[in-house]
Amino acid sequence: MLGTLTKRIFGSANDRRVKGYRSRVDAINAAEPEFERLTDAQLKAKTDELKAQLAAGKSLDDILVPAFATVREAAKRVIGQRHYDVQLIGGMVLHENSIAEMKTGEGKTLVATLAVYLNALAAKGVHVVTVNDYLATRDAEWMGRIYRFLGMSTGIIVHGKSDAERKAAYEADITYGTNNEFGFDYLRDNLKYDIRQMVQRPHFYAIVDEVDSILIDEARTPLIISGPLEDRSEFYNTIDTFIPGLTPEDFEVDEKTKSAHFTEAGNEKLEGILADAKLLKGDSLYDAQNVSVVHHLQQALRAHKLFQRDRDYIVKNGEVIIIDEFTGRMMPGRRYGEGLHQALEAKEKQPIQPENQTVASITFQNYFRMYEKLAGMTGTADTEAEEFMDIYKLDVVSIPTNLPIQRKDEDDQVYRTQEEKYKAVVEEIRAAHAKGQPILVGTTSIEKSELLADRLKKEGFKQRDVTAADAAVKIGVDQGGKPTFQVLNARFHEQEAKIISQAGVPGAITIATNMAGRGTDIQLGGNADMLIEEELGLLPEGEEPTPERAAKEAEIRATVASAKQKALDAGGLFVLATERHESRRIDNQLRGRSGRQGDPGRSRFYLSLQDDLMRIFGSERMDGMLTRLGLEEGEAIVHPWINRALEKAQQKVEARNFDARKNVLKYDDVMNDQRKVIFEQRRELMQDEEVRETINGMRHEVIDAIVAKHIPEKAYPEQWDTEGLHNEVRQIFGIELPVKEWANEEGIADEEIRERLKTAADEAAAKKVAKYGTEMWRQVEKSVLLQTLDHLWREHIAHLDHLRSVIGFRGYAQRDPLNEYKTEAFSLFEALLVELRTVVTGQLMHIEIQMRDGPPPMTPPEDPSELETHHIDPLTGDDDAATSYDYGSDGSVAEARAARRTAPDRVAEDPSTWGKVSRNEPCPCGSGKKFKHCHGRVA
Repeated sequence: MLGTLTKRIFGSANDRRVKGYRSRVDAINAAEPEFERLTDAQLKAKTDELKAQLAAGKSLDDILVPAFATVREAAKRVIGQRHYDVQLIGGMVLHENSIAEMKTGEGKTLVATLAVYLNALAAKGVHVVTVNDYLATRDAEWMGRIYRFLGMSTGIIVHGKSDAERKAAYEADITYGTNNEFGFDYLRDNLKYDIRQMVQRPHFYAIVDEVDSILIDEARTPLIISGPLEDRSEFYNTIDTFIPGLTPEDFEVDEKTKSAHFTEAGNEKLEGILADAKLLKGDSLYDAQNVSVVHHLQQALRAHKLFQRDRDYIVKNGEVIIIDEFTGRMMPGRRYGEGLHQALEAKEKQPIQPENQTVASITFQNYFRMYEKLAGMTGTADTEAEEFMDIYKLDVVSIPTNLPIQRKDEDDQVYRTQEEKYKAVVEEIRAAHAKGQPILVGTTSIEKSELLADRLKKEGFKQRDVTAADAAVKIGVDQGGKPTFQVLNARFHEQEAKIISQAGVPGAITIATNMAGRGTDIQLGGNADMLIEEELGLLPEGEEPTPERAAKEAEIRATVASAKQKALDAGGLFVLATERHESRRIDNQLRGRSGRQGDPGRSRFYLSLQDDLMRIFGSERMDGMLTRLGLEEGEAIVHPWINRALEKAQQKVEARNFDARKNVLKYDDVMNDQRKVIFEQRRELMQDEEVRETINGMRHEVIDAIVAKHIPEKAYPEQWDTEGLHNEVRQIFGIELPVKEWANEEGIADEEIRERLKTAADEAAAKKVAKYGTEMWRQVEKSVLLQTLDHLWREHIAHLDHLRSVIGFRGYAQRDPLNEYKTEAFSLFEALLVELRTVVTGQLMHIEIQMRDGPPPMTPPEDPSELETHHIDPLTGDDDAATSYDYGSDGSVAEARAARRTAPDRVAEDPSTWGKVSRNEPCPCGSGKKFKHCHGRVA
């Protein structure tokens, strides 16, 4: 109560911060008449003036007012839009490393131009991040007109561009692109073998559009680049032979959770078996170096004890095919991950297909935290303010709307069953449509949207295809007078943006699964600009419309204005939601589509006690209470208390999800610290002209290590393992040395032996340089060092993944799994560095080169065409970024992909004409499936 009283008197912290911007807004407004008097040339010259002030020592904050005034005036002249005062405030929030929460329809795309232009003056590159290729291209072209007018360059990063095109886009002052593409470019850059091939500059400033969608929803799954492992059939087959010899006392199986693990007796037995098979490193099965072997042992145990042939899978034509547990149907092309499918193939004595290995990965959290400055904008961020501050150190500032909100948010209607709820929803849609009110229907999943669509079709409504955009769609009825509706499932971004732009015409019915990231406002009466572009085409930049075009544009705008008045008279856009989402933010995204820019509107949620969230809330008790109160079938309960209770339930679910994401991030931070070290080291190695000094240091450290291993400190000469030292020197360095004779010399110490070994190894290395020439050997050293580092880092990633899968069991021993993971991961990283020194030294001492013209090329050891990118959509589970990383003749990704896509001589019925087909490319046969799930499936 005291808090409420204080807020009423002093205002909230958010109110006080927004008021703090008012003085600079007034200064920008005061400068407007002066800027209006400038000629175009004088206005363009402001960019160089501001850059000169920065060079003279002023900060970006010092030049904010003239920079914002410059952008506002340029926008008025170029695209005919003037920034409102609240948009100026939004721009200041973005500049100050914060999130601007602005309601739908408040013009966030235009707001970004203010902070983008100001920060681009620093000439370090500004990134504007969007959720899909369509929005990146649209915004770059639309807002790019302002930047180009002011003398700044704009680049676009979207799917399918070559490395040369990407490099040019990143060199631009301002770069638009998608979150996936920015992240994958960072990972790809750190797979390159020449620093000149890297495309990204250092990460300076980024503005993330739909920041809650990208930094929270999308961030649940990491970006991954993967490639096939080398053939390890022998390893899987060897592991498989150990399991049949185990007794029931050696393992425990939980069929309910489909988990299996070894008992203490089983661990002891396996340690002996692995030691005999020379697969055990160290003394214990659970030493960090053995984590990968333990992981595959557990997968083999699951394959034998949990998965039954002809129940969980079948064997057909040499392939293990999964059986869907729900439908009982075969699922060809689908494979279990993490080595389980290979374990089943080994069990059934079938050919073992290679397992995919993660080559590089990063979470969005850790990618975007690399930027010196980060900002975001969205219509719904306040409910996740704690997460934004905790993870990204970003404040959320709610910006007031330009005009007061007139939308009426009605109380939820709660029905006992889903059948009653959907019956009420259909009647409400029919009534709103009859009076010409545009309707946006929200569902929580694609499955639910299709369920409602089927229901509407049975009730006499007609569904239109998502790609349709004819005049009949715009008035919400077909030629026969039947009401029409459309279903949007976030799959056809460009077409859907057009559809959603016309969802505000009278009588339009639009069913949408997720309204985040659409990037297009629902304007009452329709979007005149989009209709003009669709019917007349886009007018070239700087060209004046012909009289005929001007007349047609005026006609379209008059039609839209008339339709808008009808929609206003009908009550504005009606947002009808069929269920509450587990996050209040998603509900607010849907609700916020109505009532833009002071328009009237209404929203209402229809719920049933059978909905997921209601079951969490405790619908059984409520059902009993409603029965006692005499609630009849078809009746709904409506009360503000229900809304508040549901919000509390949503808050609990949000808190649980936040804790889960934070826990995942804690584990990923461990890998991220190591990733930064490896990638930074890699970049330094590529920048160095030669790595001779590093190689020499490694060689000496290897000698120090093997001497310490075989000649313990303070040991007598007769206790020295000279035989082992002799063998290891021969094995690593490829040189024969009289180590035993040295050890028999009177008074010799380990230090003397160490120095003799270093001298002999250095002489052998010098002979290699003399034999092949300094220039060629410099290339060889660099190539071997980078390739070995990459190979060991990829193995290390796999080790950490396997460690994550088993570390939870440490909790049973009252030990904190996270601390255990940090300790083990550090030990594995130390082991990686030791192995790097040993392997690089050994390879360089043994390598022999076939002489040919010129130095050997710096090429990665893997075939890059086998690498794939992956990002799993958290909403659908689909791999929405799956693409093969293919090279063309110039090393570009796009050329090879385009060449296959446009090959003129491909015949669908004749596979011999297809040439090389990427695994994730649509199959040339025309089935619509990916090649790897069709003709490219392993048979």
